[in-house]
Amino acid sequence: MPTETALFFDLDGTLTDPKPGITGSIQYALRKLDRPVPSQDELAWCIGPPLRASFVTLLGGESLADRAVELYRERFGEVGLFENSVYPGIEPVLAALSGAGARIFVATSKPHVFARRIIDHFGLTCHFGHVFGSELDGTRVHKAELLAYALEQTGADPSHALMIGDRSHDVLGAKANGIDAIGVTYGYGSREELIAAGALQLCASPRAILEAIPAALGARGKSSAGCRQPR
Repeated sequence: MPTETALFFDLDGTLTDPKPGITGSIQYALRKLDRPVPSQDELAWCIGPPLRASFVTLLGGESLADRAVELYRERFGEVGLFENSVYPGIEPVLAALSGAGARIFVATSKPHVFARRIIDHFGLTCHFGHVFGSELDGTRVHKAELLAYALEQTGADPSHALMIGDRSHDVLGAKANGIDAIGVTYGYGSREELIAAGALQLCASPRAILEAIPAALGARGKSSAGCRQPR
């Protein structure tokens, strides 16, 4: 793999499964606001997109969204961020990519102060050149802005970069910056969502990412075992 290759990995739904912590913290905020509290399964759609936008939808408007985010962080910052688990097979994938000379980064809409703690907690820090995330005030919460910043900071060439993520905003944010994207279907986005957004390839397991990356960078017309090209 060329040493100039830059790989940007989403966090939630791609590197780790954060469902208990994210949905539990959303439930906490809704209870504090005396609003209806959906089940954790019913809140799974909130995993990935910017948090405030999810609260606007859940609360039916903007008025309480900022307060909901504050309440969410009360619980998430102490408990929720560790109610999380690394997807089986992720660590060997990261080790193989590092060994092949790729530059690897995290690019998440989650505030970087939380993302760095999560990556460090699970012993993944050694694989990443940097963890890019949003600011607590919402700066760079949208993937397009975040990846533009990441490209500027790393000096990466978009034509030699890939975004790997599980939701449409990962793919759309990459495309806005001239980066191709690989969608993973073991996270929280559907195959249909990723195809509609323009994912170059789809992978059903972490291991399949290893085969999708060279295919995406090179012979993009060829399919890889374990990965499906969108049709």
